Order: sequence, then C-alpha cells, then structure tokens
Amino acid sequence: MKLHLGCGSKFIPDFIHIDIIEGDHIDHHCSVCNLPYPDDSADLIYASHVLEHFGRFEMRNLLREWCRVLAPGGILRLAVPDFSACAKIYYEEGLKDGLSGLIGLICGGQRNEYDFHKMIFDEPFLTGELFAAGFREVRRWDWRLTEHADIDDYSQAYIPHLDKENGTLMSLNLEAVK
Repeated sequence: MKLHLGCGSKFIPDFIHIDIIEGDHIDHHCSVCNLPYPDDSADLIYASHVLEHFGRFEMRNLLREWCRVLAPGGILRLAVPDFSACAKIYYEEGLKDGLSGLIGLICGGQRNEYDFHKMIFDEPFLTGELFAAGFREVRRWDWRLTEHADIDDYSQAYIPHLDKENGTLMSLNLEAVK
C-alpha cells in the first residue's frame, strides 16, 4: 500500500490519497495526524510539503505516527522547504523574488486556514528528528528518479520558479527507512 499524505490537488496513480481538504480524487478526507491504518501496513508514505504545516511538538508525534503505519523496511518519502537553501538565496538576493519565492517557502501560501508553515528544516535537523522517531536510515532522494516524477509538486520547487535546469532546488527531499 502506498499513501500520498496531504496530496491537495495532486493525483498519483496507485496511491491512496489523504487530505483534510476535500477533492474528487481524495480517498480519505481526514487529518494526516491519525491515519486510519493498522501498524506495519504501508510500504511507502509520500508527503510533499506537508510536515512544515505542523508545530515542532506536533511534528514529532506526526513522524512517529507515520513510522507506526509503515511496514518494516517501508519508506517515508518527505519533501519540505529547505531552510538552508532559503537562507542562502536570502543572503545572496534578499527578498527579490518576494511573495512568489522565499516568503511562500518559509511562511506558506496562506490561501486557506491550513496553508501556514509552523516549522523550518535543514538536512541535519530533519535527519535527527527522523532517527528520533524510530527510522533506521535516512537519505536524500531525487524527484527525477521516482514513480511520481511527472507530477509537478513542491518536491520540484526551484528558484527561479520552474528553472529545473539552472535554478536552485528549494525542497529538501529525504527518505527515511523504517
């Protein structure tokens, strides 16, 4: 079983889609905090730009919940805004790209009550949180090499926007193995 958590409008074939916001392709309209699945039941959980919408204490519980649902050897595939990439762009350019760039990555799109960011992540911090939640291995993943590479979601966020050849990847993409 493959779960797509906080999927929004993005549909990935062969995944079960879960989101708190309703949509025609949503299989389970619910929070991603308490998944309606037994322990050790999912092979893959994909959550692209979802984790940052939870506060620092909620985030830890959320990672433990997702680990609970994964089968041994299962993979949690995460994408979150990369705060170190944001800081680098800010240091070099300031808020030049403003509302369409750094502010959205750091603060969220703010299009509805759920679209606000409460956390920031860099690779060392998120890796430590994943190990603390019970995962045994953490590694980067490349969006180009996944079964959902043709789904243009925030795991492919670049500045300048959509410049996937010359831009800077603004998404920290980590996989954690249970």
